[in-house]
Amino acid sequence: MTDTPFSPFEDSVDRHAALAVLREATAGADDGELFLERRRSESLVFDDGRLKNANYDAGQGFGLRAVRGEVAGYAHSTEITEAALRRASETARLAVGDGGGTWADAPNPTNRRLYTDADPIAGAAFPVKVETLREIDSFVRELDPRVVQVSANIAASIQEIEILRPDGQSLRDVRPMTRVNVSVIVEQNGRRESGSAGGGGRVGLDGLLDPADWQAKAREALRVAVVNLDAVPAPAGVMDVVLGPGWPGILLHEAIGHGLEGDFNRKGSSAFAGLMGQQIASKGVTVLDDGTIPDRRGSITIDDEGTPSARNTLIEDGVLVGYMQDRQNARLMGVPATGNGRRESYAHAPMPRMTNTYMLGGNSDPQDIVSDLKDGIYAVGFGGGQVDITNGKFVFSCTEAYRVQDGKVGAPVKGATLIGDGATALKHIRGIGNDMALDPGMGNCGKAGQWVPVGVGQPTLMIGGLTVGGSAS
Repeated sequence: MTDTPFSPFEDSVDRHAALAVLREATAGADDGELFLERRRSESLVFDDGRLKNANYDAGQGFGLRAVRGEVAGYAHSTEITEAALRRASETARLAVGDGGGTWADAPNPTNRRLYTDADPIAGAAFPVKVETLREIDSFVRELDPRVVQVSANIAASIQEIEILRPDGQSLRDVRPMTRVNVSVIVEQNGRRESGSAGGGGRVGLDGLLDPADWQAKAREALRVAVVNLDAVPAPAGVMDVVLGPGWPGILLHEAIGHGLEGDFNRKGSSAFAGLMGQQIASKGVTVLDDGTIPDRRGSITIDDEGTPSARNTLIEDGVLVGYMQDRQNARLMGVPATGNGRRESYAHAPMPRMTNTYMLGGNSDPQDIVSDLKDGIYAVGFGGGQVDITNGKFVFSCTEAYRVQDGKVGAPVKGATLIGDGATALKHIRGIGNDMALDPGMGNCGKAGQWVPVGVGQPTLMIGGLTVGGSAS
């Protein structure tokens, strides 16, 4: 572990030499950059009454990219040296061919800071973290005698990046990340059920290690587990569904968000391709992707190409008005980059990705929306899901859901899955609550084998005509 700032051009390779190699690699290209990164992470897992796992990982490297038209050459290495840069340049250069590209304008720099640059790993001593995990375990077990297993996790990481462009522009960002999770298993009359809760963001660990914070997470995990002890088999069929605020926005993220990323639309593979300016959702539906929210898990001061993040409107009052763009797709589509060029690490090329994607609130009282549900499901918690980007079809499993009949919330249901497609679901939104909330900070998004942290959010929503998979009524 080190407190020394990441300075690759002072510690590893001469800046002038690196710039010369980069310019050789991108001569005749449209775009390109040298992306340098150092990352450190720590994770502690306390399970079944003992510290089960403690990991610390550190690594660094670079990725060099040259872009020409629709083609990008990319090479990376864990060794930040002039020799490694030259080898990477030879590979990336293959995308440029005979040259003749039109060089893209550089990103506009920003002095904005959305989060601290302090190392969260060093924010608390190792014994303090272990003792906090032990306290979480004891606290949950004392809350309810039905608790048979507790698992708690504290994770912290810091990513330091520097982007060097062929014009000599250099952009830097330091990105902290922390998270605390609690999972609980309860048993009653031979039946076992589980619940989990957690969250964090681009903040230090001090707030998350405050008992007031982790006790709230622990109580929520236990509450979900106990609710599920009384769950009955979910009904099956086509019915109206009310989604709770906050984390259920993960359905919006997957079923709609991916379809609004620029690369899928440029290639015509998205269900929303060619629909710019058209009504694709019910009136009142406004969806944003916003990487500028301070301290949020999905926020980034600059994206991984150096473009400042932005508050981008994707759907406005039901009309499709924007896509999320990285530099390459934006140029090819003739629109500005939106600050959504993201990559998992130096070993990956950037692509259009979401940051914090959410739907704005409406004017309806959430209780009125539930009261209007005659026969359906009220889903407030979600687990995993699958989505086909080409048609927007999704399948999501509910971790906490209730049967609603004649506007009254009844028994919790188990095994409910929501099945539909994003394009149709958008048009069948019939109620939008005034309680928009963001998730607690626990989202990860996968695309083309790359994972990045994201945020989601939404108000209470009623969606008509979703297929609910469960047990036959």
